[in-house]
Formats: sequence, structure tokens, C-alpha cells
Amino acid sequence: MATQLAERRDNPVAIIRQNLEQMAPQFKAALPAHITVEKFSRVAMTAIQNNPDLQNADRASLFGSIVRLAQDGLLPDGREAAIVMFGGKAQAMPMIAGVLKKIRQSGDVAKVSAQVVHELDEFVWSLGFDEDVTHNPPPLDKPRGKVIGAYATAVLKDGSRLLEVMSLEEINQVRNVSRAKGNGPWVQWFGEMARKTVMRRLSKRLPMSTDIEDFVERDETLPTTPELRAVETVEHAPQSRLDALEGMIEEAETITEDNPNAEEGKPDTDRGETLFDAPDPRQAKADEIIAAAGNVSTKAELAALKEQYGADIDAMPDELLPVVAGAIAGAEKRAK
Repeated sequence: MATQLAERRDNPVAIIRQNLEQMAPQFKAALPAHITVEKFSRVAMTAIQNNPDLQNADRASLFGSIVRLAQDGLLPDGREAAIVMFGGKAQAMPMIAGVLKKIRQSGDVAKVSAQVVHELDEFVWSLGFDEDVTHNPPPLDKPRGKVIGAYATAVLKDGSRLLEVMSLEEINQVRNVSRAKGNGPWVQWFGEMARKTVMRRLSKRLPMSTDIEDFVERDETLPTTPELRAVETVEHAPQSRLDALEGMIEEAETITEDNPNAEEGKPDTDRGETLFDAPDPRQAKADEIIAAAGNVSTKAELAALKEQYGADIDAMPDELLPVVAGAIAGAEKRAK
């Protein structure tokens, strides 16, 4: 058993796979009917296997991000959503396809689209009572030129049309107040971020169903930077739910208002944070318990596990306890 524990500790993928299997009941309770637990777990595991950074990420943030996407009904397949790293922690990042999917599922919007505009595209738009847009890219074998803006448009159930257009300058104003402006999504997926930025603005005018309310409500509690609040004030627009979602995507968690002078990617030692690659004894203990629980097959082994780790489980922090408890519950089901 000791050998098996050592092998699992040396193989984070095996531990994470086991964790996901033990979290199946949580996924089943959270996922919508059209997504099976098996499919969601398989897609999540593929994303983790393809990203070594995720394999070594803080486990609480990794599993929290996966559960969050399950609750939102989004697959971390790089199209609907992705799991990305910021400051050594994993974060769930809905992609534009996932945001549009949730809006379409709301039942209040008949059609919705968000697109990037290039300088060689034919682009004509009008506001007023008849908000409309005509967008014709050149043939596929012709260049489109550089990005000059983005737009989002929606047709409501009553037939009315809504349109928001942002120039590249306006998009960059949003990017420039992001602490992740020089890395992460703004560099890797600029088109995605541009489309989400203009979609965020349009969302302020969309009717919000309960489903969409639930999708974005959690993000309203996230802090925003003073700079982002300043931009919102200048635009004379309240922070929408997708604004808060954008704030989550853009902010590195190691830089907070409590420590405005901290360098990006470095820990806030005043708050007890440590460097990402420094071992966390609580996480290591949680991994040890989870791995041990995975090897339980009899009631005697289960009793020995609880006796050996009882005090550690009682002292487990709240963010790790659900995963550990899930592993123990799985062991109890297998014990004969």
C-alpha cells in the first residue's frame, strides 16, 4: 500500500483522475441533463492531460473550476470554456461560444452573435429604432486586414433587434485596465476577448432569465480593480454580470487591492500566500488521504484509514474538505 501511495504521489494525473471519479456524484447533481457525467469528466481530464500547468495547479482551485463549469453546463473543451492558469491557480474561463450558448438557452433571445471586424470587411451598421448590421468578409482566399473592432447583435423573441459596436480603441481601453493585458487570454485569444467585451456591453440591455441570472450571479461578488471601476464610471454604465465575469478572467489573483504594490505572479506574503511551487502541507496531506482512500476495499481498511487520518480530516480546510470527504464516501461504498 505504501508503494501504491508513493506511485500516485509521483503521478499527479492518476490522482486527479481518481479525484474526478470520486466527484462523479457532484457532477451528476450539477450538470444539465444533456451532458453526461462520463462526457464531462472525459473532456475535463483531456484538458488537464494536455496542460502540465494544470496538473501541478493548486488542487482546490482546479477542482473548484471544474465544478463551476459543471454548474454552468459548459464543457472545458476550449470552445465552450477553458481552464486557465493565473498566479499559480486554476480558473474557469467561459469562451464566447459558452456565453452565447447560455444566452440562447435562456429562452428570452431568439438569435445572438458576436463577431470581430477587420479593416477589409464590408461593414455597415445603424442605430436608432432599427438597430441593424451588415457584415460581409472578403473571400476566404483574400486577406481581411487587421482587426478594427467588434460587434454583438441579438434578436429578441418579440422581433426587436439590439446592437453594440466597439472600435479597437474602445476594446483596448478595457484591455489596458486589465492586469493581464500583456499575457493570458488577451494575448492568446484576443479575438475571443474582443467578442466577449462587446457581448458584455450588449448584455446590459438583454432581458435576463433565471438561468442567465444564475450563470452570472456568482461573478458579481468578485472584486474589480479601481481602474476597471473608473472605466465603467466614464462609460456611465453599471457593472453587468458579464463585466464581473470579465474581471475574473482578467485579474491575476496574486494582485489585490490589499496589496496594490505586489508584482504580478508573486505572492502576497502579508496574507500568507506562498510561491506556487512551494509545497502546501495541507494539500499534500489531502492527496495522501485521497490516494489512501482509493486503495480501501474492506471495512477493516476503512476503519484503519479513519483512525490514522481522523485528526487530519477534522483539521482539513474548508476548500479541501469536499474532495477529501468525497474520497472517504467512495471508500465507504466499496468497503465490504
